Amino acid sequence: MAEVRAARDADVAAICDICERAYPATYTGLVSSDYLDRMLAEFYQPDRVAKAIAPAPPDWLGYQVVEEQSQVVEEQSQVIEEQSQVIEEQSRVVGVAAGGITSPGSGELFMLYLEPGERGRGLGTLLLDRVTEQLRELGATEMWVAALEGNKLGLPFYEARGFVRQSRRKAYGTTDAEDYWSLLLRRPI
Repeated sequence: MAEVRAARDADVAAICDICERAYPATYTGLVSSDYLDRMLAEFYQPDRVAKAIAPAPPDWLGYQVVEEQSQVVEEQSQVIEEQSQVIEEQSRVVGVAAGGITSPGSGELFMLYLEPGERGRGLGTLLLDRVTEQLRELGATEMWVAALEGNKLGLPFYEARGFVRQSRRKAYGTTDAEDYWSLLLRRPI
């Protein structure tokens, strides 16, 4: 069972780990390794993530995580050779997203990443729904997201959830020598 919740201080390592694996899995082949390294160093280091755990509304609504809970059944033998089962709830963070209000009535999904092996199970939709709900609560009537041109994971995901391409801009962090572009997508909420 998966549950979306606000991130806690104890989630910093998991958030960094997810982003450090999901970012290259998403963008390798679209951008240079130098670009990947720069973005990971800028956004997904423990000290940076730790400072951003707490929300600072309306601009930053804090990280939201999807936590998967599973039951582990362990058999324990008793002295009289009886068997009993101990069921232990275990949970792990498998995805992260964040958003904020960017102007009156308008919000943005800043990031959404899942463990690469967890895609296609509806977890990204759970995270997107959570951020959408947060933005609506703050009065947003539209939601934006930027996705790197050629992103074969993100673009179909967002378009299937009602986002429509509006424009194109140089990708964040692009140097003069790089030619990376982001597509800006919008949907009413």
